[in-house]
Amino acid sequence: MHKVVQSIHNIKHLNEKRFFLIAGPCVIENEEIPYHIAEKVKKITDDLRIPFIFKASYRKANRSRLDSFTGIGNNKALGILKKIGKTYNIPTLTDIHTENEAALAAGYVDILQIPAFLCRQTDILVAAAKAGKPVNIKKGQFISGEAMKFAVDKVRLSGNEKVMLTERGSMFGYQDLVVDYRNIPAMQQFDVPVVMDITHSLQQPNLSRGISGGRPEMIETIARAGIAAGADGLFIETHPEPGKALSDGDNMLNLSLLERLLERLVKIREALI
Repeated sequence: MHKVVQSIHNIKHLNEKRFFLIAGPCVIENEEIPYHIAEKVKKITDDLRIPFIFKASYRKANRSRLDSFTGIGNNKALGILKKIGKTYNIPTLTDIHTENEAALAAGYVDILQIPAFLCRQTDILVAAAKAGKPVNIKKGQFISGEAMKFAVDKVRLSGNEKVMLTERGSMFGYQDLVVDYRNIPAMQQFDVPVVMDITHSLQQPNLSRGISGGRPEMIETIARAGIAAGADGLFIETHPEPGKALSDGDNMLNLSLLERLLERLVKIREALI
């Protein structure tokens, strides 16, 4: 398993035959649902011996409409993330949207994530690097995998070698994304773990109703292809009731379907090793 993944606080079940999993709800909606998801996913990943990182945004800063849900309050949501990490002894991840958020979020979580639209923002990348935590940078929908070298360099030249990259599809039209699986080996050439973001790759951004749509029925197809292409990790947003989720519900995986999906993906990975 890659040295960057090995450096993540509290990560377990590291094994070359296993991909690691970043999973959780899109955003902290309340005090109950995140714990339910974390507990369920931890049990599944422990049984399958898959390294697990719990993910949730503490605040959504990139909503299409002004009246969309953005969060329950920064400190409250970050506190929930920190408590989930301690309660279940698992690493946690959240995204940041400005350089000032890097030091704030780093006090609560184990990994800082840079959203795809911000992957070229130098100030944010440098601030995340200087916070000292591993940094997961999502590849912009608008650039190639090869071009992510410069985002990696910004973090490394700021004194932080703990960098991961995440593929989440490329924009070829107004309301759709297409995954170019060549980006996985292309980004692995930078000596970083590469994650395949399954659920965001199936978004249909900014539909006329002012929220993003999605194609969750294609989750297993994208996941299988990502594992076959050699992705080091998978990123899956999941929720017990996606239809009631306050963000990204249209492209989330129903939590009840996660275990069977992971069982199938483990078999694919084992066949490739």
